[in-house]
Amino acid sequence: MPTTELSLERGFFGEAERVILRVGALTASLFRYHTGVEAIRIANPRGHVVVLPYMGQMVWSAAFDGVDLAMGSMFDAPRPARTIVETYGCLAYHAGLLRNGVPGAGDTHPLHGEMPCMPMDKAGLEHGSDSAGAWIAVTGERDYAMGFGAHYRATPRVVLRADAATFDIVMNVENLSAAPMDLMYIAHVNFAFAEGARVVQPVPFDPAHVVTRTAVPGHVTPTEDYRAFLTELAADPARMEVLDEPARYDPEQVFYIKGLEPGADGLAHFMLVRREGDGFTICYDPVAMPHTIRWILANSDQRVAAFAMPGTCEPEGYTAEKRKGHVRTLDGEASETFTTRLGYVDAAAATALAKTIAQPRKDART
Repeated sequence: MPTTELSLERGFFGEAERVILRVGALTASLFRYHTGVEAIRIANPRGHVVVLPYMGQMVWSAAFDGVDLAMGSMFDAPRPARTIVETYGCLAYHAGLLRNGVPGAGDTHPLHGEMPCMPMDKAGLEHGSDSAGAWIAVTGERDYAMGFGAHYRATPRVVLRADAATFDIVMNVENLSAAPMDLMYIAHVNFAFAEGARVVQPVPFDPAHVVTRTAVPGHVTPTEDYRAFLTELAADPARMEVLDEPARYDPEQVFYIKGLEPGADGLAHFMLVRREGDGFTICYDPVAMPHTIRWILANSDQRVAAFAMPGTCEPEGYTAEKRKGHVRTLDGEASETFTTRLGYVDAAAATALAKTIAQPRKDART
């Protein structure tokens, strides 16, 4: 089936939500938050995804089968912002692309780079079908140019299928210059913190595969108890396999997941199983994005279980990542695409997926 495209303009968005596209069981509706930020809701019979088409194509929220996926925060709606900390309450955003992570000594870039809240040049909708069925997508484009600096085109998209409780967030970046450019990308996916939930992963919960970040970033004020606990976690990260100590996630805890290999489908799969038996899921190509970050925070202002964030680098800032050899080079006129699938699984699907994810761990012991 040929793809149908619909270009959008800011004037299409009003305070009252209205459906602008309906294709079978799929719909797309436009609205504007009371803060003035434009939004698109793409939906199917199981749920919906809310995308901010002109603000970095951020995914503000999503819900399937009545379960909200996004982190809890002090922001009841997205706010106009130039940096992510001014509106930190979303489910997912594109971190990068030239710089990434928490700025460290010698860094001048904003938290997680220029992309999270970047104004987009274009926004649109597409729909079509393929061997996996009908789909609908939010599309966008930004031509980024800096005098005496980088020149690239970012074309993100969010894709939802008719019968799915998962969806894809995609980032394609094309270097429009003849000169090479730095590339640092993280799909910063901020799932809701579910007390008592269990992390299911394809590698063991040991210090070789779950590395605790013991360096304290500048935005965290550590206590002696916090430093001591980091030392304990470094020796035994399995203590955080189940999120049953919420007080221990204030300040935040960060882990790096090592030793991932593609599964039978070429992807690495992770899941957070809630006490109810259902769960949140995420998967991606660990060759394209070889670094996986876990960030857990639970306090009175923010509650988030980012249990598996894939990326080309870790989030320690440009200078530190460059020193570690984690800053990728994108050749002139070359491009790369990063795809992350995330969403919800009901209890039956969670049980089946847990067995699939655990299989590589069994193989590793034999």
